[in-house]
Amino acid sequence: MAPPFHLAIAVDDLEAARAFYGGLLGCREGRSSNHWVDFDLGGHQLVAHLRGGGTAPVHNSVDGDEVPVPHFGLVLAWEDWESLAARLEAAEVDFVIPPRVRFQGGAGEQGTLFLRDPSRLFAR
Repeated sequence: MAPPFHLAIAVDDLEAARAFYGGLLGCREGRSSNHWVDFDLGGHQLVAHLRGGGTAPVHNSVDGDEVPVPHFGLVLAWEDWESLAARLEAAEVDFVIPPRVRFQGGAGEQGTLFLRDPSRLFAR
């Protein structure tokens, strides 16, 4: 079975996102704040992050990191995440956010890392 997919998107209205993803599409809502909402999109994670206006890139403060939006990833088993993080560090990847454990000892504890696809247009 493939791991769940994680997708973070920018929205300009969280209540409209709740109405669309939760109400119309029937996605169960998970954790949320005044700036973002998690949805269960068929077993995958969809996070709607509130864009503050304008055209500037969106970043969301998460446990001390400025996380870029949009982003995507996989939800991996702990051992698979550790292996991937070690392989990327050995390759001397230039991380946006280096591998670390977020929310350590609390609800939502997770290994996380962020990197850029060097082949993507406007990636820097």
